[in-house]
Amino acid sequence: MLSLICSISTCCFQEIITIGYRVYHSYELPWFRTLSWYFLICVNYFFYGETLADYFGALVQREEPLQFLARYHRFISFALYLAGFCMFVLSLVKKHYRLQFYMFAWTHVTLLIVVTQSHLVIQNLFEGMIWFIVPISIVICNDIMAYLFGFFFGRTPLIKLSPKKTWEGFIGGFFSTVVFGFILAYLLSQFQYCVCPVGFNSETNKFTVECEPPDIFVMQEYTLPAVLQNTLKWKTVNLYPFQIHSIFLSSFASLIGPFGGFFASGFKRAFKIKDFADTIPGHGGIMDRFDCQYLMATFTHVYIASFIRGPNPSKVLQQLLMLQPEQQLSIFHTLHSHLRERDMLPPAANQAE
Repeated sequence: MLSLICSISTCCFQEIITIGYRVYHSYELPWFRTLSWYFLICVNYFFYGETLADYFGALVQREEPLQFLARYHRFISFALYLAGFCMFVLSLVKKHYRLQFYMFAWTHVTLLIVVTQSHLVIQNLFEGMIWFIVPISIVICNDIMAYLFGFFFGRTPLIKLSPKKTWEGFIGGFFSTVVFGFILAYLLSQFQYCVCPVGFNSETNKFTVECEPPDIFVMQEYTLPAVLQNTLKWKTVNLYPFQIHSIFLSSFASLIGPFGGFFASGFKRAFKIKDFADTIPGHGGIMDRFDCQYLMATFTHVYIASFIRGPNPSKVLQQLLMLQPEQQLSIFHTLHSHLRERDMLPPAANQAE
């Protein structure tokens, strides 16, 4: 899965950079494409290294070379970036400074749009497969249903950037996506493989997706509002809390997500091109298919960080294992004293002391 995400982000990067290269290459200036790919490697090294250290600290601690790379990861990443920065400065050619700085900015904005958000997709994936499958699926659903409603019922234009988009398709896609996301959330919440975060088992030396399902993936009973009770004749319903979260995810995918496509349409109009590339015959480039997905991935990551993710004991333990023995011992005594003051230790533990 990681290879697939990395491959897609690399293709999207290549498509956008190629558009700039057509302008840049006409002046026969050196190193633009080489430096663009070099910066891509640097940014991927930084993000993938951060992810490895953050989620798989136990694995890092078992391997001596990884310990060194993890300890000085940010310094190494910055040093690699500085090397590219210096190469860019050395490549500056008189009379073309403005164009070269324009392409330097082009590369960095492309990295921000494509690579950074691809990293967020991976972060979402490690929180549980469901946080990867549901956002992607509801964006696809909204795209299909908006097209179908627009095709059969569309009369009112929505936005000038995309003349074929209609209000009827926009509204129909919204309600269809909310229903689809609600049902999909119910189905996937039942499978441990989908709801458990990815972890590393130091005893078996294997990656695992086994856990006690978090509370948002445990069926709960909810009391309906009085208005719905009178209408449906039900007082309560049983739902997975994630189904409620899916409504917010689907609403974003339907109401805000399409603006990622509108942004891409405006970009293509600015450069007078129909598609980003011709990678997929009849459908344009990879970026043409994923313009809304990147915006959705960012929202999902922010949503998890703001409303879902709480303190993670396993990550705290990973950080503790990276400390020196005397530091670990100091933390142990501090924690022991704190628990004893709150009478949270069993009597045997206090007597042993």
